[in-house]
Amino acid sequence: MSKVTPATRALTAAGVAFTVHTYDYDPDAESIGLQAAAALGEDPARVLKTLMALVDSKPVCVVVPSDQEVSMKKLAAAAGGKSAQMMKPPEAERVTGYKVGGISPFGQRKQVGTVIEQSALAHDLVYLNGGQRGLQVRMKPTDVRDVLKAVVADVLA
Repeated sequence: MSKVTPATRALTAAGVAFTVHTYDYDPDAESIGLQAAAALGEDPARVLKTLMALVDSKPVCVVVPSDQEVSMKKLAAAAGGKSAQMMKPPEAERVTGYKVGGISPFGQRKQVGTVIEQSALAHDLVYLNGGQRGLQVRMKPTDVRDVLKAVVADVLA
C-alpha cells in the first residue's frame, strides 16, 4: 500500500503535521469508520468519517465521529442551505476522485465546502481517511478545520 496519496500530498503542501497509520481494511464491515477505529485501537469519537452529501444539490463534505450519524436538517443549516441528502456512492467517487471506504476530505478532485462536527475539536488528535482504504492520517482537529476552511457546527442526529 502506498502511503502517498492526493490527501497526504495536500497535507504536506499545507505544511501541517500529520502521521500516517495503516490497518487491515474490511470491505464487508457494517461501518467502515467503526472498523477502522477498532483496527487502530482508538476511541470511535477520535476516528472521524468523511461523508459526501448534497446540500441544495451542491456537493458538501461532512466530517463526523465514526460512531455518530449526521442530521440532514442540521447539515443543511450549517452549509447555508434548505435541504440535504447523502450523495450516492458512485457520485461521491466521481466528485472526490476516491473510492468509497477511502474518501478523504483532503486532496479531493475538486475541493468542496466542508462542515466538521464541533465535538471533533474537543480531542488533541483525530484520525481521518488518508485517501485510500486502510490508510488513516492522525492530526490536530484544528489543523483539519484550518486546512479545509471548514465550518464548525453541531451536525449530529
